[in-house]
Amino acid sequence: MRDLKSARIPESNTKGLKLRVQLLFGLFLVLLGTAFGRAVYLQVFQQEKLRGLAQDQYVRQIDIPARRGDIFDRRGTPLAQSVEVDSIWVDPSMLPDVPQAARQLARAVHVDGGDLTARLSRAKRFAWVKRQAKPQEVEAVKALGLPGLGFTKEPKRFYPQRELGAHVVGMVGTDGHGLEGLELAFEDELSGQNSRTSGFRDAKGRKLMVQGAMDPLERQGAAVTLTLDRHLQYVAEKALAKAVEDAKAVAGMAVVLDPRTGEILAIANNPRFNPNTPEDGVKNAIRNRAALDSFEPGSTMKSFVVAAALEEKAITPDQLFFCENGALRIGRHTIRDTHPHGWLNAQGILQVSSNICSAKVAEALGREKFVAAYHAFGFAERTGLALTGESRGVIPFPKSDISLATQAFGQGMTATAVQLTAAYGALANDGVLMRPYLVSKVVDADGVVLLENQPTELRRVVSPKVARQVVGMLESVVVKGGTAPKAAMDDYRVAGKTGTAQKADPVARGYSDKRIASFAGMVPAEAPRVVILVVVDEPKTDVYGGNVAAPAFKEIATAAMAHLAVPPSRTVAPAEVAAAAAPVVPPPAPKALAKAVPARADLEDAVTETPEPGTVRVPDVQGQAGREAVVKLLAAALEPQLQGSGRVVSQTPPAGALVEKGARVTLELATRQ
Repeated sequence: MRDLKSARIPESNTKGLKLRVQLLFGLFLVLLGTAFGRAVYLQVFQQEKLRGLAQDQYVRQIDIPARRGDIFDRRGTPLAQSVEVDSIWVDPSMLPDVPQAARQLARAVHVDGGDLTARLSRAKRFAWVKRQAKPQEVEAVKALGLPGLGFTKEPKRFYPQRELGAHVVGMVGTDGHGLEGLELAFEDELSGQNSRTSGFRDAKGRKLMVQGAMDPLERQGAAVTLTLDRHLQYVAEKALAKAVEDAKAVAGMAVVLDPRTGEILAIANNPRFNPNTPEDGVKNAIRNRAALDSFEPGSTMKSFVVAAALEEKAITPDQLFFCENGALRIGRHTIRDTHPHGWLNAQGILQVSSNICSAKVAEALGREKFVAAYHAFGFAERTGLALTGESRGVIPFPKSDISLATQAFGQGMTATAVQLTAAYGALANDGVLMRPYLVSKVVDADGVVLLENQPTELRRVVSPKVARQVVGMLESVVVKGGTAPKAAMDDYRVAGKTGTAQKADPVARGYSDKRIASFAGMVPAEAPRVVILVVVDEPKTDVYGGNVAAPAFKEIATAAMAHLAVPPSRTVAPAEVAAAAAPVVPPPAPKALAKAVPARADLEDAVTETPEPGTVRVPDVQGQAGREAVVKLLAAALEPQLQGSGRVVSQTPPAGALVEKGARVTLELATRQ
């Protein structure tokens, strides 16, 4: 009988197999969980990042620049507009011969060949050939037939009136942002808001819009309307250019203002420039000096001194002042008139423009009231024209007698041309100072008014009676016997004041022999419609405002009266006005005061300084040969010290400086190349 236990087959190791299956299952489960967790992490937590990376391969956000708003004159004539022009770019990697292609492109678009070659050599897939190219340049580039060229539309600023009003309007750069003038001051309003849209990028990296073009109104800046009148602006610039050319001057300014509203009808500057091609102009010719820069105005300030003194009853219209026959000593200084005068009333002071008697009127008014009057007329405060960099001018408190005297005739203080015009506007407007303004309104593309200026009364400066009295006195300036008969008009009564100011020399810390000639006038005098200021900087043929600036005033005023359809004034006999303003000759003055000062044919400085004993003024030896300069210095009791050889190119101390006798004067000499 068989043993069944020994014949039974042995059992397999099922326990080990089961363990291995469980381990594999666990491993696959872990891997599946990890993959699932990673998928959840990528799809949930990294969704936006991955979507952005994917879209970055083929989708681009395209910036669409807003169309810059237009600038108009008061009658709607465009002064600045934006047009779409082509900008040219190229993919350098597609050019068979980069240097040769660069030379061809440079000739076509009129740029420097070396610079363009360098730019194309550095770039890999994109480089600008020329932005905002001219149509003929675009056609010339297309005719080359080079591969890899592209053309993109970009907005370009265009100034249809060219030089007209350029200093006021300003200009923009290649990037479309304002650089000067109103283009800079109203950058935010004019530029509008750039829009963005999505687009695809093809295999060559070119951007393709997929949402279509944006509504132009949605990306257009606001329109700015000015108070300028294109016709009067043209006349003012033309007359000023002629005055500067005739006088062989370095520059000039002119302002035309409506005294009833404060609207500026014209601001002219010379030299001029064309904002369409600013690179052709002189750098310092771009600045709007008439609105932004200050200068010493000279005798045009005398009108405000007389008006303030009459208002404060410090003087009366008939009160007489002795003008010292042309010279008045104040401490170490001597105040001089161009021509000697005896006794004058207020009208006579303005008619002949006496520095000495103006100083006496200021003395009668008093320092505090004198300074307060200048401030009341708007000096030493910005006019608020919304232009960047406007000067406020300076009215120092006159602590000394000589400071009070010089400021009475417009020296030792500064003002802008707009301030001066607005102040005369106060006299023309029966004593009420109006805020001068240049921008009438700013309207966005939807018709919403963002800014609107209205005539604003700042304050009453003098009474209507005093204002009319001073305007009447100023009529005597433009008749025979006055300082500006060349400003007189046949059909209109004119009132005005001349100015001939010495220019400060910041190096020598005194006054140079250069002058600023000016004339400020209003027409018609009985009811002024415009106030006109003309300033000529450094005239050489003549230095008097009545001869240099007054003719330009007359030309502008004649055109303004016709353009504004102002009826002619009632007839006034010039002889009667001259007789009314004639200097009054009272009984003889004391001998000490009546000593005459001989008249001089040439211009004499308004203020001279009497040297102290033992001092001497340094003579001007620049340009002279070394030996001649030495002889001249030795004759002046000075010790010369020479550096170099040839002719004198600089001297220290400068010419005109007051030094002790025996002082050393260093001369730098050089040979002309």
